Amino acid sequence: MTNAFFQFLKHKIATNPRLGFWLWQAGFWCFVSIVSFFTLTLWYGPFGLQHIAHIVAQAAVGLVFSLFLYWAFMQLWDKSIRVRASIGLILVLIVAFVWTVARVEIFIRLTQDSEWDQFGGWHFASIFIFLCWTGLFHGIRYYQLLQSEHSIMLRAEAEAKEEQLKRMKAQNVARDAQIKMLRYQLNPHFLCNTLNAINALVEAEETEIAQGMTVKLSKFLRYSLDNNPDTKIALENEIKALNLYLDIEKIRFGERLKLDFEISDSASAAKVPSLLLQPIIENSMKHAIARSEEGGTITFRADVSDGKLDLELSDTGSGNKIASTKIKSSNSRGVGVRNTIERLEALYSKNFRYDIQILPLGGLKTSISIPYEPHAEVLKSQARQLKVSS
Repeated sequence: MTNAFFQFLKHKIATNPRLGFWLWQAGFWCFVSIVSFFTLTLWYGPFGLQHIAHIVAQAAVGLVFSLFLYWAFMQLWDKSIRVRASIGLILVLIVAFVWTVARVEIFIRLTQDSEWDQFGGWHFASIFIFLCWTGLFHGIRYYQLLQSEHSIMLRAEAEAKEEQLKRMKAQNVARDAQIKMLRYQLNPHFLCNTLNAINALVEAEETEIAQGMTVKLSKFLRYSLDNNPDTKIALENEIKALNLYLDIEKIRFGERLKLDFEISDSASAAKVPSLLLQPIIENSMKHAIARSEEGGTITFRADVSDGKLDLELSDTGSGNKIASTKIKSSNSRGVGVRNTIERLEALYSKNFRYDIQILPLGGLKTSISIPYEPHAEVLKSQARQLKVSS
């Protein structure tokens, strides 16, 4: 109950400074009156109602004089410390003197006892009381200013934090929009190449093969639409999507296209951006497999090392080193490969590696290293399969 009362009082004072001023004023002069009663009135012998009336009256007069001091100190607040100290001390001495005269006169009128011969002692006590009041005034004043500055600082910090959150939210929205834009660029790019291949099959009257490729294309596009472009998927699911694409290419190239995939269990459970590998392999299909009469082999390796997921894609090339050199140049990589690099930059900032290297036989090797992020569901599935097999 007491704690609740003080909390309520503290809240009222915080919201109403005038109430706080009158409370500390009343508290100070009540304290002076209590000390005066127990240290003077009781000490000097028998007392009557007139002595108690004198204590109350002198406190009331002192409160009025302290209001004058309060006004004067507030007027001097913006002055230098030296000016405030010197003028403040003079005002305290004057107010203490006038208050002493008033309290002695009140005492004489109430008790009919002359106290003028004790004026020096009364005046000393008055000076001490008003110096205490001055110290209390400055202590409360500085405390209020400190609280005010603290509140301003907290509001500024809260506003800065809110502004930072808004900026971070805007950056995330912009980043997500960029990732989605880059991701959606893949569909029309891949679709254009595949439709050209289907058109070529139709012109060659390979209708059954064209129909089969159309079905495969439909499945691949369905997978593409069903997956959120700004999320990451497990590598094993990415391989499944990649196989949908390769099924289409196998229809085009038949035995000329050979695949050599080697993926560790830890790598298959790693998270990767959706359709990360497809544009790289498409690049190999266009510049290596399609240009070689014997076709070629696309090799893919994936493993986890030192907290990184290492991906390596390579092809056997077209047998022409000049063509491979063109693939390596930044101007000849194509939309798909540039898109992949930009997506990696958007997702991982500078925390990734993307290298393209020409192999001795003219093939192209692409190496990607990104932070290893395990996919919880895939790890659980692998653990269940291992438990069943054991």
